[in-house]
Amino acid sequence: MSINATAIQFTVTQGDVDANLEYVRAALRRVAGQGAQLAVLPEMWSTGFAYRNLNELAGRTAGILEELLQLSRELALVIVGSMPEPHGEKVFNTVYVVDNGRLAGTYRKLHLFSLLGEDKAFDSGDSWLLAETSIGKLGVIICYDLRFPELSRRLALEGAAVICVPAQWPKPRQEHWRTLLRARAIENQLFVVACNACGPIGKLDFFGMSMIIDPKGEVLAEGDESEIEISAHLDMQLMADWRAQIPCFNDRRPEVY
Repeated sequence: MSINATAIQFTVTQGDVDANLEYVRAALRRVAGQGAQLAVLPEMWSTGFAYRNLNELAGRTAGILEELLQLSRELALVIVGSMPEPHGEKVFNTVYVVDNGRLAGTYRKLHLFSLLGEDKAFDSGDSWLLAETSIGKLGVIICYDLRFPELSRRLALEGAAVICVPAQWPKPRQEHWRTLLRARAIENQLFVVACNACGPIGKLDFFGMSMIIDPKGEVLAEGDESEIEISAHLDMQLMADWRAQIPCFNDRRPEVY
């Protein structure tokens, strides 16, 4: 089996749901017309981290999700991206995996970036997600989760063939982003499709550099700092052959560590 994967990198307009939705709506139609089967969006793509009215903006997520369900059915797409999910006085940073008109799963960000105060506005999730989709088993992590390799390893052990990474990863930590993404792909011998935001958003500047990486750590596609869609063909036979050639999973010794 193979998958045509795309990351839709753009500048999220903080607090402007309509502008972000208009951009994504057009981009999804564009990439579907080019043969995409999987489309990954940035973290908090519908609202950005608009802390002042995040709870109010989160009230629109249910309606946006309904539109994504309709679009995914019409375009035969699996769509992965995070939005704010209402939760009492705070919100969750939640990825919705939408698969051809159905909700295949949700994942609430486990690791909150306290350096930028995420823990003050968000509640953290308490479970991982392996989504069973029409294109295979997808694992999901969000941005800062990338720094915690245990999560990606758990997804790999559960059978993930692809890990999707919606993110808003700012300058100047570009090399951390590239290195960690390749490491997650190499150590777990799977595909990584990572979509970062780009441009100035609020007080931060985002470098883009969305990436699609194969199980050997080879970069199949990489964005620059502009609004762009990157695409690549994910060959599942390559993953199977590579795992057979270097059987890391068979050689693990979890009883020791």
